[in-house]
Amino acid sequence: MYDLIIIGMGISGISASIYAKRAGMKVLLLEGSAPGGTINKISEIENYPGIISISGPDLAYNLFEEVNKLNIEYKLERVTDVLLDETKTVKTTSNIYVAKYLLIASGRRPKMLGLKDEEKYLGRGISTCALCDGALYKNSDVAVVGGGSSALSEALYLANIVNKVYLIHRKEEFRGEDTLIKEVEKKDNIELILNNEVTSLIIKEDKIEGLILKDGQKINVKGLFIYIGYIPNTDFLENTDIKMENGYIVVDEHHKTNIKGVYASGDVTKKDIYQIVNAASEGAEAVVYMVK
Repeated sequence: MYDLIIIGMGISGISASIYAKRAGMKVLLLEGSAPGGTINKISEIENYPGIISISGPDLAYNLFEEVNKLNIEYKLERVTDVLLDETKTVKTTSNIYVAKYLLIASGRRPKMLGLKDEEKYLGRGISTCALCDGALYKNSDVAVVGGGSSALSEALYLANIVNKVYLIHRKEEFRGEDTLIKEVEKKDNIELILNNEVTSLIIKEDKIEGLILKDGQKINVKGLFIYIGYIPNTDFLENTDIKMENGYIVVDEHHKTNIKGVYASGDVTKKDIYQIVNAASEGAEAVVYMVK
């Protein structure tokens, strides 16, 4: 029996676990992939106070080091279901755990374009992580799809590795940070393709050789990197009565859900700002309000 189970080992979940451990709670962290969550897929982080610049994997490693230093218990197991009675029961692929409180900090995952054979070529020409796969396309031409800060920053990262980057956005203007937009516009090997969309893949000998756009234009590329938004990781909550909007968990100012003893923090919640710094603070705040 735990005092608190935290689902997700991203920065929000780990931040919460640190505060819970220091408050004397018996806490368990659960993570279905790698500690650090989405941070592992960010090439460079330059907007976190006190850290001038750090790679995502390095920050994730530092977070995991702190978990180990504080002897916070964790299990790398994917959560499949939860039962939210007086006590909170969490089922994973391997075990069943019970706690007084539950904090959901499961984050979100990249949204895909919905192209034919998209899933088949994910990891084989299609990627959602430039840091993970960029080196595979050294001296080749690639395409990045998206108009937000993630698409802009990953296009800049790839531009230092590949021969050319086609940055494709379905609108006339980008919605990312102004500094990133200016950097992208200065890069000689980034070509902007606006008011357009990818409609299909060009496949030859079971490999991606190019893309066909909405206006009929064909682009010869070896890789496609997708950054068009996210889907919250709330599939395991299907059998609960937790209030959600478009899959995101609705919480109050204390990070409480509509169910007693259940809290949520970070990118899995419905909010206006999705940044590393507020995800970290939300995890800490949730525990502070929990133990008051």
